[in-house]
Amino acid sequence: MLLAFDDNSVLPRLFGEHDEHLARIEQGFGVELSSRGNRVAISGSPWATDAAKGVLESLYARLARGGAALSTGEVEAAIRLRLQGFEGGGGHEIRTPKRRIEPRSATQAAYLRALAEHELVFAIGPAGTGKTYLAVAKAVAMLVAGEVDRIVLSRPAVEAGERLGFLPGDLREKVDPYLRPLYDALHDMMPGDKVMRRLADGDIEVAPLAFMRGRTLANAFVILDEAQNTSPMQMKMFLTRLGENARMVVTGDLTQIDLPRGVPSGLANALKALEGVLGVKVIGFTKADVARHELVTRIVEAYERHEATRKDGEP
Repeated sequence: MLLAFDDNSVLPRLFGEHDEHLARIEQGFGVELSSRGNRVAISGSPWATDAAKGVLESLYARLARGGAALSTGEVEAAIRLRLQGFEGGGGHEIRTPKRRIEPRSATQAAYLRALAEHELVFAIGPAGTGKTYLAVAKAVAMLVAGEVDRIVLSRPAVEAGERLGFLPGDLREKVDPYLRPLYDALHDMMPGDKVMRRLADGDIEVAPLAFMRGRTLANAFVILDEAQNTSPMQMKMFLTRLGENARMVVTGDLTQIDLPRGVPSGLANALKALEGVLGVKVIGFTKADVARHELVTRIVEAYERHEATRKDGEP
């Protein structure tokens, strides 16, 4: 199969330094790619050549629209999507002031659809799958577009092996480091000065879950992160804060519960209690959706194997 491109100036970014992107596509689909001028010859099985062609065309189109240089992660994401039978990110992207974000797996694509179509979305799965990052991106996009008046980001104040009371400083200084991942995601979506101005004006609020009690959150995009560390009572309290024209996203990983022994997870409880409720959507991520460094995927797999084989009481 011979593939020709119109704009030669895009090809160095498409092919990558020393053709590293082409090599990754070859490895991903088991094909051979040979470039000459503005043409790429693809050889392999019919399905594999079609898949490689689709990835090259989609990446070329992104660059031709003015996209920056491709990262290895973006190339791997395009390959992963094609291997999962998803034809591309069109129609599922999120545009924020700093980034245009496309799904990196078929599950992420389903998640973006859910964020657009449902008032309450649960995103469950391991670290690195984009659960919180994509939710913050959608929240920022809706805030900038005027579809909501504010963003509320929250986490339960349950520490992984630490005690907030022993940290120095006042309440804000104690809590801010714990909420840092949410601040990091915000700064990825918006210029820093705009984040600070929105925080100062109250358009964006980052607060521990305890601060939600007694409130009704209307015209807001509300995200509860690390929800596996809520109690059933806390989770019910949070979910019943939903007001008019509001969206809620609840993210968590049921394999990373830091609650005291014997305390049930509010996230696990809510998933059972709300099964089949109209307007609620649950998206389940797996290690196949991990979008961080590929070593993270191997770490997740190693821990899953260890958990499956260890006996009670063993480390």
